[in-house]
Amino acid sequence: MPHCLNALVPVRWHRRGKRRGTGQNAKPEQSRSHSAINATLTEKRLTTEALVEVPSTYTAASASGTSFDDAFRKTVDDAMAKANDVLRALNVEIHDHPEIMWKEKHTHDVLTQFMDNQGGWTVTRYYLGLGTAWRAGWSSGKDGRVIGVNSEMDALPGIGHACGHNLIAMAGVAVAIAVRAAMEQHSLPGRIILLGTPAEESLEGKVVLLKMGAYDEMDVCVMSHPAAGDAKDAVIGGSLAIQAVEVEYEGRTAHTAATPWQGINALDAAVLAYNAVSVLRQQINPDHRIHGIIEGRDWVPNVIPDYAKMQWLVRAPTGDEVSALVKRLVNCLEAAALATACTPDIKAGTLVQDLRSNFTMGREFARAIEQYGYTASLTMGIAMSASTDFGNVTYALPAIHPGYFIPAPLNSGNHTIGFTNAARTQEAHDRTLVVSSALALTCLRVLTDDDFTAQIKDEFEQSRSK
Repeated sequence: MPHCLNALVPVRWHRRGKRRGTGQNAKPEQSRSHSAINATLTEKRLTTEALVEVPSTYTAASASGTSFDDAFRKTVDDAMAKANDVLRALNVEIHDHPEIMWKEKHTHDVLTQFMDNQGGWTVTRYYLGLGTAWRAGWSSGKDGRVIGVNSEMDALPGIGHACGHNLIAMAGVAVAIAVRAAMEQHSLPGRIILLGTPAEESLEGKVVLLKMGAYDEMDVCVMSHPAAGDAKDAVIGGSLAIQAVEVEYEGRTAHTAATPWQGINALDAAVLAYNAVSVLRQQINPDHRIHGIIEGRDWVPNVIPDYAKMQWLVRAPTGDEVSALVKRLVNCLEAAALATACTPDIKAGTLVQDLRSNFTMGREFARAIEQYGYTASLTMGIAMSASTDFGNVTYALPAIHPGYFIPAPLNSGNHTIGFTNAARTQEAHDRTLVVSSALALTCLRVLTDDDFTAQIKDEFEQSRSK
């Protein structure tokens, strides 16, 4: 759920007058609602039954009429039980050593060593020359489909793993281990690629990896994400597209009392821009978001500031809507520069797409997790008003990114210290393994059912044409 800038490129002005381009000791009260995900649904949630008639069992196309369903689940459950203690230790180790975007060195080392210790995996450290990315690959030795899995790693400045990436890192490992166990036990063809993806919070990691070809070999890709809530529920749907915008205002210093008329106040430009955007918010759609911060340099009250910086994030349900809203934001930033005679340098980051879930895979995941006593919901709309760099991955290949709930104190949703603490609990760990088991079963159907996989790809191709 990102908050920072990435891959910034100039938007318009660089020099004054010249434009370029366009462009907590007591036991906490438990939360009673799905605070981070289904509270933000913009369309009616649909249960799996409403979307499709779900048969009680599926038969793998390669199984000559023999259902692998129960056998697969037993293998997955056994693999999860066998790895439970070491996965818990991995989860806690990552949680207790939080590292921010592109600095996940300890996490990188812990995860790659863990995969090395499993034996049989080809582990690539510093994958594609990226300082904290990594890749672990395993092959059955028989040609087949390729399953992709993601393990996120980065924490947030000051509040640690307040988005639960310690759980996401562990979940990716758990899915990979369970799928491999089933492939070995049942002699299934195919491969697994587990990616350690850095810098989700800055909207960069998967976008960079995608551009560098890290996802090219995959037929599908899966991951999961926790949110605060009590219910044993999982949600599959969309998220908001997002783009970062940065502006730096340059002015001129002067004595604030003796000769203020000689100064050009960069802080005034930032404040004016902030207020202009605040007014703009009255006229934007309810599911659109603009939020930003002001930063300074060498500020003291007796010197007119000659520099101010603002970082903004713009979100909307689609990339086109984000682009339109960014133009309105830039108008506010430029107007503030004009009013204060400051020189603005405006840059825009890479557009990160909305999350486009594959509902054929989503329904199979829902059926799988319901076997563990969970409910599952699918929505054609926005399932969470946050954003993720996984959105770009879902535009490149079929993928799902189910959200699920872990108990947290009241008002302790993602990006709070309360959620940081919740992400370390045994209950959060246990729920993550249930979700990972359902993802593993979904991946196994991809590996074994030709008709099912054809439906996945057909849905994906249809979504690309829209």
